[in-house]
Amino acid sequence: MGRGGWRRWRIVLGFAVPVGLAVLWEIAVRAGLVQGRLMPPPSRIAGTLTALARSGELWPHVAATLQRIAAGFALGVAAGTVLGALTGASALARALLDPLLQALRAIPSIAWVPLFILWLGIFEASKVTLIAVGVFFPVYLGTLGAVMAVDRKIIEVGQVFLFSNLTMVRRILLPAILPHYVTALRAGLGLGWMFVVAAEFMGASEGLGYLLLDGQQLGKPDQIVAAILVFAVLGKATDSLLLLFTRPLLKGYDLDRA
Repeated sequence: MGRGGWRRWRIVLGFAVPVGLAVLWEIAVRAGLVQGRLMPPPSRIAGTLTALARSGELWPHVAATLQRIAAGFALGVAAGTVLGALTGASALARALLDPLLQALRAIPSIAWVPLFILWLGIFEASKVTLIAVGVFFPVYLGTLGAVMAVDRKIIEVGQVFLFSNLTMVRRILLPAILPHYVTALRAGLGLGWMFVVAAEFMGASEGLGYLLLDGQQLGKPDQIVAAILVFAVLGKATDSLLLLFTRPLLKGYDLDRA
């Protein structure tokens, strides 16, 4: 089977398990084997999603969440990349900064909420900052590890050929760290989607996190599961877009290995 054919089959196989589980649950509820009150069947969830979409209620929540993710991801990536590269390249910076950052990394996301509300209020700044914190640490650790893992013999080869600093970065350092860096970006994006839920519990009036909270308060499990599914779809879509945009940077790497 060619590479293109295998890629298409991987997409099909990726849907096999969730679709199969959904069909089994629908059958179990319709047959009366289980109750669908707290965990509604897929048909009811689809009906709720359709109603939210047709009424126009869903789209402002999706737009608000995407805007927060975009802003928090940009801030977290910028800070994580700069500090990760700095501490990876400099033993002094690593000794000064890494212990503090590792300690901060252990703080649960929910613990930041009261402090950010006190500092930044309950509006967008505190929400975006919380998401940026979630994105920062995977990007920082990935960049730090990638820079420290660069083979010093390759750098010595560049020095032998009298490469300038710019040429050294472009021809040696970047190709060496890019695969690990893209993985760190994906991990940061995934954690950003987790942190956005906590962020949108901070007094938000729009967003998928608000939709979750509203469903819980009003006793609507179908709305809760529908919001979770939208989170899953958007998370996968943004991850795929990130891979699409970074693929040109990774030419020459085998990204399709099983």
